[in-house]
Amino acid sequence: MLVRTHGSLASFPAQNPWCGQAGRRPRADYRSDIMTTSFLDLGVSEKLNAVLNESGVTSPFPVQALTIPDALTGRDVCGKAKTGSGKTLAFAIPMLQRAVPGARPGRPRALVLVPTRELAAQVHNVMAPLADALGLKAAVAYGGTPVKKNADALAKGIDVLTATPGRLIDLVDSGTAFLDDVAAVVVDEADRMADMGFLPQVDWLLRRTVGRQQTMLFSATLDGDVGYLVKQYMVDPIGHEVVADEPTVESMEHRFLAVHGMDKAKVAAAIIASSRRTIVFSATKRGAERAAEELEKLGVKVASLHGNLRQEQRERALAAFTAGRIPALVATDVAARGIDVEGIEVVIHYDPATDHKEYLHRSGRTARAGAHGLAVSLLLWNQHVTAERICRQLSIAQPVVEVFSNDPRLADLVTWNPAA
Repeated sequence: MLVRTHGSLASFPAQNPWCGQAGRRPRADYRSDIMTTSFLDLGVSEKLNAVLNESGVTSPFPVQALTIPDALTGRDVCGKAKTGSGKTLAFAIPMLQRAVPGARPGRPRALVLVPTRELAAQVHNVMAPLADALGLKAAVAYGGTPVKKNADALAKGIDVLTATPGRLIDLVDSGTAFLDDVAAVVVDEADRMADMGFLPQVDWLLRRTVGRQQTMLFSATLDGDVGYLVKQYMVDPIGHEVVADEPTVESMEHRFLAVHGMDKAKVAAAIIASSRRTIVFSATKRGAERAAEELEKLGVKVASLHGNLRQEQRERALAAFTAGRIPALVATDVAARGIDVEGIEVVIHYDPATDHKEYLHRSGRTARAGAHGLAVSLLLWNQHVTAERICRQLSIAQPVVEVFSNDPRLADLVTWNPAA
């Protein structure tokens, strides 16, 4: 049973199965003034607070207000919150504030494990200026970049390392990295680690952090294999959850459009033209590349993001999309995992989702931080049944409506509600 705190916030009671028998309820200050708490009130140092203020971060998000005080005391923390909720600062601030500078060569003192290259880069970019303010050395390691670059950085002594499991295992196996001195570990996006089959690697790495004193785990869900990590590697963890005021499916508009194969790209282009920032999902790497090529021929500035691209190409595409230089990004599900880009107004299921979970994962890229969003599925004649099943499972009352690319209603799908 959840304990409501400030309307949209909750912490887990003592008997919650994933946070341990000794997990405690939130303190009284969480219940009344959490939304107006400052970082200084949470115990964040003046140096870190100054860096946050310079970057425009002046007050904590709910997940930060809930977890930072406990993490600063050194407790193990389970944070249940979705991507885009502010989780990075929730673990970065206490990890960095508690870290001791002066790591030995090849022996980081703090470790953040993330599932994807893009998320590794994002987390590192958030942590680097905070680390600098405290005199700490931060680095990032992930596949697709030169191993020698990682090895050289570690040889100079890295206090805080953000890494994907595969690359870190390579560094440990080669004798470049040693995990004996790691005092604090964060496992971020643990549910996506599980979805991508990375939990055995995470388990392998955690077993080698023999000096670990604090473990923090953040995830959108905390059941199944993720629960194993909690039971195996966390001691008396306290659990916190950020609960949306309304279900994700209700915080956005949904449209299911029947399109013809030769008109599909033109329909997508018409929708993209009406939005400042759109992410387009494809089921395959080749499909993503083909969709991007078709959209480019129609005059749409677009980039693709998938596993067949070199790392620098992926980073360049994501940077252009994040900066607003291109209005659309075509991505596969795997490549898009962990990406946290603000202001995505529309999600287009160019290749429709295969089930309701995939539909929610994709659609959740929009309607972040209280903003509204639009999820549009483009359906060929043989894809209607799956879409209708997803609508039933998620209680979405929207019909499948046939459209052509010259339909003026595509310019404002939010206002045009075929179910109304």
